[in-house]
Amino acid sequence: MASVMTSIRGLNVHYQIINPQAEKTLVFLHGFTGSTKTWDSVIQSFQDTYRIITIDLIGHGLTDAPFNVQRYSMEEQVEILHDFFKARKIPSFTLIGYSMGGRVAIAFTMKYVDMVEQLILESSSPGLPTSEERAARRKSDHLLADRIEKDGVESFTDHWENIPLFDSQKGLPAPTKQAIRKERLEQREIGLANSLRGMGTGHQPSYWEELQSFTKPVLLITGELDRKFEEKASAMNKRFQCCKNVIVENVGHAIHVENPQTFATIIEEHLEII
Repeated sequence: MASVMTSIRGLNVHYQIINPQAEKTLVFLHGFTGSTKTWDSVIQSFQDTYRIITIDLIGHGLTDAPFNVQRYSMEEQVEILHDFFKARKIPSFTLIGYSMGGRVAIAFTMKYVDMVEQLILESSSPGLPTSEERAARRKSDHLLADRIEKDGVESFTDHWENIPLFDSQKGLPAPTKQAIRKERLEQREIGLANSLRGMGTGHQPSYWEELQSFTKPVLLITGELDRKFEEKASAMNKRFQCCKNVIVENVGHAIHVENPQTFATIIEEHLEII
């Protein structure tokens, strides 16, 4: 696996690449507080067949975390990705996104539909449908962003790993929980805070009405213990024209963490069928 830093739109963007000569490409986008390390337990299943690219989104991992919040808009993150693929002469790929990375994947797909061969979303959504919901979410995201900057990453991590969304992770083996915590602790206050202020769910456009325009294959993966995102996936499944919705038993929001083998197998089987 090659770890590479490159300059895109005036930012240092970090990514990892495996099997660069392969014909088909899988691109993985992590969630909030994540990085390329998010996918370490999953990508080995694909490395002999596909070119694999994992990317640190703006403000995360080793990618720059600028102070200018405008650099963190969803529209800007989409353009960073577009210029990244264009510079590397990668015209099309399968795009896989988890949670925040899934929202980025949807936004990218809606603008650059010809580049996305198929879309795989883990525990994600196309945003909030009403302006009232977005306004309320912006308020809560800004409060959380201020808290991160005031109290620091460690205090925020203590809070974040105990929110209800991640209750199902408390029974994971100690080494797995330690790896997740380490990944979060390696983040920077400004990067996390500005990600919330710039491309949090309340700031991004709602893509619900655009989903039906995407005619290529879509795979939605959610955990049965994550009712909120299971409902979002069910609603998305009705909008996409060519969609499969898979619910994984006994796991919550982060299927790739709680059951990486099943998560990888679901994707493998999907790619073999397409």
